[in-house]
Amino acid sequence: MSVTTAEIKGLLAGIIHPRSGKDLITEDVVRALKVDGGHVQLVLDVLAQDAQAMLPVRDQVETAIAALDGVGNVSVLLTAERKGDAPPDLSAHRAPPPPEQVEGVKHIIAVGSGKGGVGKSTVTANLALALADLGLKVGILDADIYGPSQPKLMGSNGRPVAMNERLIPIAAHGVKVMSVGFLMEENRALVWRGPILAGALQQMLHDVAWAPLDVLIVDLPPGTGDVQITLTQKTPITGAVIVTTPQDVALIDARRAIDMFHQTETPVLGLVENMSTHICTSCGNEDDVFGHGGGEAEAKTQGIPFLGALPLTRVLRETSDSGTPIVRAMPDGPEAQRFVEIAQKLKDHLATL
Repeated sequence: MSVTTAEIKGLLAGIIHPRSGKDLITEDVVRALKVDGGHVQLVLDVLAQDAQAMLPVRDQVETAIAALDGVGNVSVLLTAERKGDAPPDLSAHRAPPPPEQVEGVKHIIAVGSGKGGVGKSTVTANLALALADLGLKVGILDADIYGPSQPKLMGSNGRPVAMNERLIPIAAHGVKVMSVGFLMEENRALVWRGPILAGALQQMLHDVAWAPLDVLIVDLPPGTGDVQITLTQKTPITGAVIVTTPQDVALIDARRAIDMFHQTETPVLGLVENMSTHICTSCGNEDDVFGHGGGEAEAKTQGIPFLGALPLTRVLRETSDSGTPIVRAMPDGPEAQRFVEIAQKLKDHLATL
């Protein structure tokens, strides 16, 4: 017999919040509770000053739910709102708070696209490794919270641990990685609204032991929504890299992404045309499956740098699925060299700042 939502809430009503002394239901910290057969997931959304004290409570909740009859899998995430107890000043003339620097991180590069399926996460992973091979200390923050891909791409499935009130990012292929995918089951969906997304992003930025890093690359979700706006408004971003394919339907959405970054006064460092050509494994013939040159032409129209074109090959897909990106698996191959060329352009630009 499957567990019910009422049973979960009854259990949570018996677990005490360490600061207030009230139970978790009365304290109103339980969010996004979902019970699906034997699968249970929920979020404990707390104030930043309570985050450290709530870590053992999260473990207590997870253990208690897992012990219930009918429960197969449990996912309990802890997010912390970075705010105080004072009510907000809603004055129309109040200046917004200044962006908060991420401790120990020199530069932050956001990798975005207006559209899903253009290979943004694959580009992020390989650019991160290429920059690391060029001598930089690099981290990856997987901000695609609804569809985290970096654990798969980087071949990592560990769970971050806390030390000195900070989460320790997972080390993979010589870079530091943090993803909500490390904190949940691989095949479970997150059903979160904007405020929880924003809180999770802020926690992964400021409550993770990133230092020291030369550059943190943020793998954004597709589109121009809550995560993008939260990142650009609350964190000083060095610049954004736009990923697109050559076809018109992708370029339309890439323009929207570029416009969003312009509206938030975020510099656009350049555009990458992914899947520029398909290279046949058997004969080596190049075929412009999605068209060719659209990304370079759009970069020229937008007045932004064109960083490079990347091919679509079987080996690029195979190495990504295997958890060893092609820059690490086949560093001397032509695909890896394309990523290195783009990374060198980014490194050269960062050196001028």
